[in-house]
Amino acid sequence: MVAYYEILFGLSVLLTLIYIFIWHKHFDTHISLIFAFIPVANLGYAMLAHSRSLDAALASAKITYIGGCFLALFITQSIFGLCRIRLKSWMNVALMLISLISYAFALTMGNRPWFYKTVRFEIDKGMGRLIKTYGFAHTLTYIVITFFIVISFIAMVYSLVKKKDVSSKTIILLMFPATVSFLSYFAGKALPEGIDAMPLSYVFAQVIYLIIVRRLCLYDVTDLAVDSLVNKGETGFISFDFDDNYLGSNEPARKVFPEIGKLRVDSYAGRHLQIKNTMLKWLDDFKRDETKDRVYYESGDRIYLVTISHLYDGKHRVGYQFFITDDTDSRKYMKLLSNYNDQLSEEVAEKTENIVAMHNRLLLGMATMVESRDNSTGGHIRRTSDVIRILIDEIKKDSVSDKKNMLLLFGREGLTEEFCDDIVRAAPMHDLGKIAVPDAILTKPGKFTPEEYEKMKTHAAEGARIVDSILEGIEDTSFHKVAVNVAHYHHERWDGSGYPEKLKGEEIPIEARIMAIADVYDALVSKRVYKDEFSFEEADKIMMESMGKHFDKRLEKYYVAARPRLEKYYTDS
Repeated sequence: MVAYYEILFGLSVLLTLIYIFIWHKHFDTHISLIFAFIPVANLGYAMLAHSRSLDAALASAKITYIGGCFLALFITQSIFGLCRIRLKSWMNVALMLISLISYAFALTMGNRPWFYKTVRFEIDKGMGRLIKTYGFAHTLTYIVITFFIVISFIAMVYSLVKKKDVSSKTIILLMFPATVSFLSYFAGKALPEGIDAMPLSYVFAQVIYLIIVRRLCLYDVTDLAVDSLVNKGETGFISFDFDDNYLGSNEPARKVFPEIGKLRVDSYAGRHLQIKNTMLKWLDDFKRDETKDRVYYESGDRIYLVTISHLYDGKHRVGYQFFITDDTDSRKYMKLLSNYNDQLSEEVAEKTENIVAMHNRLLLGMATMVESRDNSTGGHIRRTSDVIRILIDEIKKDSVSDKKNMLLLFGREGLTEEFCDDIVRAAPMHDLGKIAVPDAILTKPGKFTPEEYEKMKTHAAEGARIVDSILEGIEDTSFHKVAVNVAHYHHERWDGSGYPEKLKGEEIPIEARIMAIADVYDALVSKRVYKDEFSFEEADKIMMESMGKHFDKRLEKYYVAARPRLEKYYTDS
């Protein structure tokens, strides 16, 4: 019999260690308390079995009632938390006081006749045990435990019937430890003398909660993603697991796809026809070919861009996610351009030139609008564009005499006029993503905090998305590619320490490597709100020290050749 309690104590410790290993900061605090208290309570049962005196047995029994008085509370609070039912602060305080009073009475055993009227100690088959008659306080403890179990079942049944944002599988799992605990408290007395069912029910509860928290990891990832998009205007988010079960969404997504609002978390999404014929069909295409990660969806007079990607928990793929953005204006703009060209096909050369000029002015206007929000980079767009022209001029001069370097930098085709034109046109768009950075950060008159800097760094990827969306469908695919790359990767570094993708060496597109030199040089020799401009000598020293680290060493010769023109340009500006 003693081995029974020793084994259960060892198992409870092992299961708690497993919980600690998989612990996630978003786990409910009450679940952590359950795993902390169960080994303590089971230790009390093992100590009671090993006791050899009445005092030792009473001390052990008081430890066991830590579980009896507090675990029912923590299980109840965890159930309310997992069922997304918020208890008011005074309710939590009241429940804790009830448990504390119950345990206070348990501590009187052996001193007052309130919990045990009479108690004596004996050793039976090598195991210590207490022979007692119960007092009113023991009955009170049973009433408290019954109360906790009843309100727990009410919360679970209510959530199962009424709440679609709670997984029914999780609720059903929660019913198991609650039911077993109830049976252990009230039916366990029917077991053979010397065997108490409670420590076994505690271990069973740990196993069930481990299953639950493993499932919760999936929902935590979704909740974090949904929360991160709540304040991002009309960006929608929907997620599914690998079996096409619905995990979560936010309000903008449910406006576009109303059927999502009818789904219960963790239910199969294919039962709803609209979802089956849209999102799940797109998802099937994505599973077969991950390049099919974009779909345009029309609803009423709006056109939405739906982007599909994997859902990650750390480095592990756990499902799929859909991002939904209103792309109506840019799509209508592109459609207008297309119709305009079709209708005026006889004047295509002249009109194409006008459209390109208008398009460039539009892009430049957007970039200028973004820059007008940033009080630290006035004139940066114009200056970096001019610096790019100067650098490209120097590269052109060398394109005939150093074909080997041209081949290394630009590939088999070498430096083309098309590329030179594309990068000059793309340069003004490199910071377009700052449109998504909050004004409080963008206009801050001083250095950023680490948190603000992380937010600012998102402008690179966001700029690539915006540029890609604006240029979607244009015939000039080479310009499209160059513009997206310039916006996305101009903050990458040759040694791999840049952002947003930490690309290294030749992984960084050549247009982004050239843009990086222009961007950094202008930042050094220009005045900002948080610094004065550096002298040309100071700036040049930093630029040269960065060759091979921040910048491609093979571009050094062009920077050096362009330096006199750059210094004259900034002196005359």
